[in-house]
Amino acid sequence: MDAVVSVLEFIGAEILNVPAYLIGIFAAIGLIALKKNSGQVIGGAIKAAMGYLILGAGAAVVVASLAPLGELILGVTGSEGVVPTNEVITAIAAEQYGANAAYVLMLGFIVMLLLARFTPLKYVFLTGHHLVFMSVMIVFVLSIGFGEGSGWLVVILGSLLFGIVLVAVPAFVTPWVSRITGNDSVTIGHFGTAGYIASGAVGAAVGKKSRSTEDIDFPQGLRFLRDSMVSTTILMVLIYMVFGVWAAIAMPHDEFIGIMGSASTPSALMACFAQGLQFGIGVAIILYGVRIMLGEIVPAFQGIAEKVVPGAKPALDIPIVFPYAQNAVLIGFIASFIGGLVSLGVIGAWLGPAFGVALILPGMVPHFFTGGGAGVFGNATGGRMGAIWGGFTNGVLITFLPAAALAIIDRLSEVSGIDAIKGSTFGDADFGWLSILLGGSILVGNHLLSVLLILLIGAALLVGAWVFQVKAIDKGWLPAREHATWRAEVEAADKAEKAAAAERAKAEKA
Repeated sequence: MDAVVSVLEFIGAEILNVPAYLIGIFAAIGLIALKKNSGQVIGGAIKAAMGYLILGAGAAVVVASLAPLGELILGVTGSEGVVPTNEVITAIAAEQYGANAAYVLMLGFIVMLLLARFTPLKYVFLTGHHLVFMSVMIVFVLSIGFGEGSGWLVVILGSLLFGIVLVAVPAFVTPWVSRITGNDSVTIGHFGTAGYIASGAVGAAVGKKSRSTEDIDFPQGLRFLRDSMVSTTILMVLIYMVFGVWAAIAMPHDEFIGIMGSASTPSALMACFAQGLQFGIGVAIILYGVRIMLGEIVPAFQGIAEKVVPGAKPALDIPIVFPYAQNAVLIGFIASFIGGLVSLGVIGAWLGPAFGVALILPGMVPHFFTGGGAGVFGNATGGRMGAIWGGFTNGVLITFLPAAALAIIDRLSEVSGIDAIKGSTFGDADFGWLSILLGGSILVGNHLLSVLLILLIGAALLVGAWVFQVKAIDKGWLPAREHATWRAEVEAADKAEKAAAAERAKAEKA
């Protein structure tokens, strides 16, 4: 009997409490369900676990590169500077909360499948990395809020809320996706949804007579920014160099050298340049680990979902809408980044000094993907003006929402005595508003009331999505119908004008 107990204790402490092993086990279960052979199951499980470990290795590089930047920003501005990067904060938080997050990931996915099977919300969320990000974010906030010894409560609450979010969020964005794609075969499963819906709404308001972005001949020279690894590295180098030059002017020279100097790179400014590159290297390692891990997990998720919920609508990553308006992607990205800079200025000049709000530095990854997506949504309802102002709106949201969420998490940390993670946070809009709601519920001070409020949040999301599905989506509602009709007329007129010009050219040649 003692031997059995010892074996169970070993499995619980040394296997089921290690996130990488849990990820590998779950990948193996999915591959077995897909009737893969033993070699594919073993290989897939090992690759999934290795991907998780690689993600942690990349996080260590990123954390090391962010530490000097935080000291520089604090030294020259007196405010905390934070770079919102989902991959980074997930990798850091997973070191402490990864086991519970893995349980929430698996149990929440089951909750999603049950809801998709037995409710009108027949969506299966298949964007693997955002599944990981959201499960970690929920566990992170709940663990800090409820404190030590709350693991079982965090897993139960987190799994229920996670499963509800996975079917509710795709439902709310579906009509806008249908406006973009022209059909309802797929929807978006990406946690920048609040920004996409806001962009579509803004586009409908400001762009009723604006032509499509796809009529623009965009410069080829700027298309290299579509490579997120390159754009992220460039941005971080620029941020480092800006604060490095500022520090060289505003800080005592010895203090600047002390922060940035090293034996291999004695020049503090060149050390800033090198640290910016190191950040890009760390992000590249993390992305590589994510790709390896998800290459095994996503097929397993998809195969299981197809067997449990036949005919369900897949909710996929935001880049699936990029081909519908490629110019809008770049316009939305640039507009979102500008929105982030303007919001950063507001925080730096007012909210930071007045309320101690952290400086949210524009992260290239969230601004590219969510800003580019917002551009496509804005263009679908409001043409060029919709893409510009929709992207800008997204940039404002993914600056102020993380700032507010960080303020609440810091307050939770003070109350619980658990240190919050510094230097990075989640970058996309849905992580922000959900963190605020969860953190605010816990800050009421009574754990029983907090649990009830969190359950109420989940119920409100589920009921709201259910009603929206039945009353709007199932009845064929689409946003900005008037604009779409007008744009079709404009495009038809353009075609007629081009055809007439071609006929005139033929007549002149004749």
